[in-house]
Amino acid sequence: MEIRVGLGIDFHRFSPGGKLFLGGVEIPHDRGLEGHTDADVLLHAICDALLGAAALGDIGAHFPPGDPAYAGISSLELLRRVRELLRGSGFTPLQVDATVIAEAPVIAPYVPGMREAIAGALGIPRGNVSVKATTPERMGALGRKEGVAALAVALIRRETGLQARKG
Repeated sequence: MEIRVGLGIDFHRFSPGGKLFLGGVEIPHDRGLEGHTDADVLLHAICDALLGAAALGDIGAHFPPGDPAYAGISSLELLRRVRELLRGSGFTPLQVDATVIAEAPVIAPYVPGMREAIAGALGIPRGNVSVKATTPERMGALGRKEGVAALAVALIRRETGLQARKG
């Protein structure tokens, strides 16, 4: 068995109007995030962590921001597609650990739903998904509430040898 780890990071600025999605959950807020998709910064970081672990490039290479096919698409759907890309290369997601970095909104009440949505999209147990948050302590653009960032680490495995040929 081959075990790999990947790191993902993403940033999106706030935009007036629109809905705010984080971790596949809609969060009440006065602004949404700007992006070609639903701009779910947390799921984008997780997608990049998974793709990076498998050495399959990044989210922009697979789902180009200028492609009309992805305009407004749910990032949960992108995460499901990333899972299929992994599967096509013989990989299985095992665990995700992610952190949202923002002054606002407070995400703690929504974390259980995020964990459930992420686990469901990846086909892994909810206990294998961690979502946390921190503030930038009013420093920089994130501290001025201009946007949200997210970091994610993903652990994946690939069966090798006889087991891989049988499966």
